[in-house]
Amino acid sequence: MLKTIKKEIRILGIDDAPFDKFKDKKVLVVATVFRGGDYLDGLLSCHVRVDGNDATKKLIDIVKKTRHLEQLGCIMLDGIALGGFNVIDINELSRKTDLPVIVMMRKFPDFQKIENALKKIKQEKKIALLKKAGKIHELSIKGRKIYCQIAGINQELAGKIIKLTATHSLIPEPLRIAHIIASGIALGESHGHA
Repeated sequence: MLKTIKKEIRILGIDDAPFDKFKDKKVLVVATVFRGGDYLDGLLSCHVRVDGNDATKKLIDIVKKTRHLEQLGCIMLDGIALGGFNVIDINELSRKTDLPVIVMMRKFPDFQKIENALKKIKQEKKIALLKKAGKIHELSIKGRKIYCQIAGINQELAGKIIKLTATHSLIPEPLRIAHIIASGIALGESHGHA
């Protein structure tokens, strides 16, 4: 477990590309290797199934295989799922990579709406996975509220990492840049918020 945070902590910021939930079977996932909130040092990618069950395994695989592994200090996710409802087990991801995990969210999730959607697509097992991720913490970044879930790290250190890396917006740079890259590849030009 991390005890202190260095200014140039290496962070793996992960986001998925835009996709058509009615046509696409897989979605591109981009992971940036960032030095603090300032420098992009590397880029990883994989594909996960839309509404599938392979996101946790795929992320563990790319993390364990990267040449950047020994330098990584933290994994950041833009939300707890990729490709719609391909929910990530953040505790397993943290345990199997030996890295803390921070899940960022702009808004507090509407759990009733999420549960209803999962029941509608017959994915009730994922509700337990969402609950297993634990408490959602509120933070203030640049005077605005943002939310996170954590695994393998305490709230205080997670808050320090988030504030250190949110250099150009509310969203930490590793995630903001992963979003720009993923949407630029998928759509030909980036757009929208991370």
